[in-house]
Amino acid sequence: MSLRAFHLVFIALSVILAAFSVAWAGAQFAATHRPMFLIVAATFLLTAALLGVYMAAFVRKTRHL
Repeated sequence: MSLRAFHLVFIALSVILAAFSVAWAGAQFAATHRPMFLIVAATFLLTAALLGVYMAAFVRKTRHL
């Protein structure tokens, strides 16, 4: 596995982990109505979005490799 492929897999797994964290925090917010969980969910949602943008830029930049 090339370093580029490993990097892509690692980013994809990070996006998936962030998405599961959003789901967990959302479920915790629904159960407890504590605003902390809403903040955590929003933070992980932003993280997942930024990782997706980074992955797209990385693919575009390393397409020739």
